[in-house]
Amino acid sequence: MGPTCSEAWIVVTASSIDTSEVRVLPADRPEEPLRLVSRRRKGHEYYVGHHGDEFWIHTNDRGGNFRLVRAPVADPAPRNWKQVLAHRKHVMLEEVHLFEEFWVAEERKDGMPRLRVGDFAGGACRDIALPEAVCSVEAGVNAEYGAKGFRFVYESYVTPRSVFEYRVASGRTRLLKRQPVLGGYRPRDYDSAMLMARAVDGTRVPVSLVWKRSRRMAGPQPLLLYGYGSYGHPMDAHFSSARLSLLDRGMVCAVAHVRGGGERGRQWYDEGRLAKKMNTFTDFIAVAEHLVAKRWTAPERLVIEGGSAGGLLMGVVANLRPELFRAVVSEVPFVDVTNTMLDATLPLTTQEYIEWGNPNEERGYRTIRAYSPYDNLESKAYPAMLVEASLNDSQVPYWEAAKYVAKLRDVKTDSNAVLLKTVLEAGHGGASGRYDALEEIAFTYAFILDQAGLAR
Repeated sequence: MGPTCSEAWIVVTASSIDTSEVRVLPADRPEEPLRLVSRRRKGHEYYVGHHGDEFWIHTNDRGGNFRLVRAPVADPAPRNWKQVLAHRKHVMLEEVHLFEEFWVAEERKDGMPRLRVGDFAGGACRDIALPEAVCSVEAGVNAEYGAKGFRFVYESYVTPRSVFEYRVASGRTRLLKRQPVLGGYRPRDYDSAMLMARAVDGTRVPVSLVWKRSRRMAGPQPLLLYGYGSYGHPMDAHFSSARLSLLDRGMVCAVAHVRGGGERGRQWYDEGRLAKKMNTFTDFIAVAEHLVAKRWTAPERLVIEGGSAGGLLMGVVANLRPELFRAVVSEVPFVDVTNTMLDATLPLTTQEYIEWGNPNEERGYRTIRAYSPYDNLESKAYPAMLVEASLNDSQVPYWEAAKYVAKLRDVKTDSNAVLLKTVLEAGHGGASGRYDALEEIAFTYAFILDQAGLAR
């Protein structure tokens, strides 16, 4: 619940994972009853903003990537919705911001976010130009309805977190603030790129990379490949000063934007969940194979990393293609999927049926059982592994990692290290203290550098 940017209306939104319902109330007449915009319907999400004598509504009624409509304040029912932006198959409309003279849409196309600005007076639309192809951008703090500019937050693998203001009338962008990086950091010393790998079904899967220019080799070199691919969450490019310690030692860092994430719209998410979850895992393998084929790396120099649902990804690909990776880092990994999803007493289980399926039903059980990492461990050689858990984790209980490591040590036929680290004072997100968090990263990086042959 909260006011619109115009402060003329109070908006009350009731929502679940895939359904929402909105009621509105004039801010200057709080004694009036709440007015319903559109009755709740399973699978229908919509969100409401205000401008002048209209509500602007961000809705998925015509498709999972959402469209933008407007409706009169007097009667905003769906029968009066008029389209502003149509649903587009390859463009995700994520959010809309309304101001007195202009509006801004946060969109995503080909895996990359963008900002689209519309002028109420002239009706023209244009994209805000961004300096890098591989980047992250989102709305900043924009509290003034009558503002002449739009503030947004920008960062990339190379550029630290920055706040810009875009002046709508002139089309000019100016930097307001940038996060300082100590130690003489020079962005021009580093580079990034976006490549496309080909999945087993022909789908093009994006993979983004960052490296230090002076340490780029002509042939394969150590590479850290990160993956997640669940809940429709995109893995946008973000700056990390800690990552520089890997890049400066000659490691390339990459992110596989696999299906199940949100990089390429709702369909990208739907193609990597429930009965289609296997696409997430085979996409990641396809990205790794592509990087090897293009001589970015080689299996003996390739380390992979993922956390939570990304830890599930690590467990599955290690089962499917253990020879493809030198080492694996699994952080708070969701590796005992079958048993966890069968336990309805755990706080998140039943609401997760929409992501993984319900194993109490035969189809859901067979789907989950086919990839659940713990259930599919076999007597064969595995990569070296660092498995990290947290004692106070309410989302992925610590015993998942513990029993996974115990069984892996029992069945594997190689001599590679399998390390289990359990942090006694942390939860799902790791240590909360600044220095404790840095110590965790340092421990993980030490393992990665050692396995990649870069420790010294």
